[in-house]
Amino acid sequence: MNRVQACVGLGGNVGEVARTLAAALDALARLPGTSLLRASRLYRTPAWGRRDQPDFLNAAAVLDTGLAARDLLDALLATERGFGRERLDGEGDRWGPRTLDLDLLLYGEAVIDAPGLRVPHPHLHERAFALVPLAEIAPTAMIPGHGTVAAALSALDAAGIEAIP
Repeated sequence: MNRVQACVGLGGNVGEVARTLAAALDALARLPGTSLLRASRLYRTPAWGRRDQPDFLNAAAVLDTGLAARDLLDALLATERGFGRERLDGEGDRWGPRTLDLDLLLYGEAVIDAPGLRVPHPHLHERAFALVPLAEIAPTAMIPGHGTVAAALSALDAAGIEAIP
C-alpha cells in the first residue's frame, strides 16, 4: 500500500465549532489506514464569499494515509455528514454557513482533475483562510503549479485572520 501525506482543511461557523473541529480531527485520525501527523491551531477567519454570516473557525491537518485520493475524499464527505453537514446543489450552499467543512487540499504532490475530485484544491493558492493554518504545519508542502504553501501565502493579504490561543 502506497502511503501519501495529504493535507486537509477544516472549517465551520455553526454550532459549537471548536468542539466540532476537535472531534473531526479525532475522526480523521481514525480513518482506515490513516494517521494524523500534525494539526494546526484554530484560526478565526472572516466569512469569505458570503459575508452575511458568522466568522469561521479554520484549521488544517496533515495525514499519512494509504487511502486512494477518491477514497479519502469519500471519507471526508462521510465525516462531514456525520457532523450534520448537508451539501446542497447550487451556488447558495457554496459559501454559506456550515457545521463542518472538510476539504482535501493536497494529496502529496498529485494533480488530479476528475469529476468531483480536484487536487490540489483549485483555489487553495488564493485563500488565506486555508493557507494560514496549513502554513503553520506544512509551510514547505508543494502546491503543484504554485510553489510552496508559504510562498503562496506570502502573496496574499491575511488581515483579519487570528489564531485562537
